Amino acid sequence: MDQQMIVEQLSSKLKLVRVENGYTQDRMAVILGISKKTLVQIEKGRTGAGWTTVVAMCALFRDSEVIQNTLGAEPIEVLETVAHEHVDRPKQRTMGGKVWWSKVEERGGFTLQQNVISQHYRIIDDQFYRYFSSFDQEEALDKLKKLSIS
Repeated sequence: MDQQMIVEQLSSKLKLVRVENGYTQDRMAVILGISKKTLVQIEKGRTGAGWTTVVAMCALFRDSEVIQNTLGAEPIEVLETVAHEHVDRPKQRTMGGKVWWSKVEERGGFTLQQNVISQHYRIIDDQFYRYFSSFDQEEALDKLKKLSIS
């Protein structure tokens, strides 16, 4: 998954997110910081949203069922991982991966999981705090080994 893929997937779902939240085109355009004309063009499929519009949409509507069904329960984590190529620092507490995650490997109090929708990897500790995210399985496995021996 990369920026272009996310932009394409979410551009086609912008209207669904707007309708899901009960907003008019005027209000949605203001919320996303784009013109109504641009919003209409995106909703009609004549143009795609830009990366910044998609990031704003995911940040402002992260609880949207439409967005979560496209990117998984943690859309901001997916965007952050794509933008930075990986995230390598302790992060907020997660729910432990009961719904959107499959376990890849456990080691030394850490668990490597893969998101069933976006296919990115993350490492969480036994308290469900996220330590690392990446789309690269080898990189994630290497980080799991390093974390488990520290």
